[in-house]
Amino acid sequence: MTDRGDLTRRAAAASVASATLLLFLKAYAARATGSVAVLGSLADTGLDLLSSLVTLYAVWLAAQPADDDHRFGHGKAEAIAALMQTLVILGSAVAIAVRAVAEFGNPAVPRRAEVGVGVSVVAAALTLALVAYQRHVVRQTQSIAISTDRVHYESDLLLNLGVIVALALDVWAGLHGADALFGLLIAGYLAWGAVTSARAAIDMLMDREWPDDKRRRLLAVVARHPQAGGVHELRTRSSGVTDFIQFHVWLDPEMSVARAHAIVDEIEADVASAFPGAEILIHVDPLGHYDRPQVLSA
Repeated sequence: MTDRGDLTRRAAAASVASATLLLFLKAYAARATGSVAVLGSLADTGLDLLSSLVTLYAVWLAAQPADDDHRFGHGKAEAIAALMQTLVILGSAVAIAVRAVAEFGNPAVPRRAEVGVGVSVVAAALTLALVAYQRHVVRQTQSIAISTDRVHYESDLLLNLGVIVALALDVWAGLHGADALFGLLIAGYLAWGAVTSARAAIDMLMDREWPDDKRRRLLAVVARHPQAGGVHELRTRSSGVTDFIQFHVWLDPEMSVARAHAIVDEIEADVASAFPGAEILIHVDPLGHYDRPQVLSA
């Protein structure tokens, strides 16, 4: 069975190959048409290539096993890479917006619109295939780096459609200025996608707790064991493709150490089955005991 590291590396390599091909196609189209919308799409693809290269390195690093200096592994390399990507994307969005605003003052009619449309159609087909593969990998690995990379390419689908509409309106419908308008819209969309991706990366770097539904699934697994009197001090986080789970479980204080150990092993096995690859730490407490004083209401 292919492991998570192999899947994320393959997805990142596919992104690099696709972005390289699209970069050459769109560079030709931008030169041939002089379109601001095509230029914006070219800039986005250039950023996609840069981001995919960073992602390729990040997923390789994140897949490295824990060592003496990184006892919890290297998973946060993915979040750092995702955050770097968003900063570059924001810079590109600003540059495209400035170019589009300047074009409003003196709109130029794009040339050879059929070239831009043809390249955009090819780009959309290639991007659709890549996004489908990335979605498959994200479902299997929950990789934030591949997920962020996928956001870029999903935006490319809209960008390519926007280029086609912009060229059609500007050149064939005679609505001059449509190209600059779509260039500005593309810049806004890029900025919005960057901010959305940055939030997910920051959440991982700040060790944000799992969503409530995922925590409830975890508690449901533990609750299947009748000997478990309850769970407290539950803490969860994710780093790259690795989940970290720790909690205290209440057991009968009269139970032998050997029996308590056996029950915890059973609980850990079930949790590991429900959350493959997770790092799990379970602490045993006598039923009703808290490690820290509890504040009681009067």
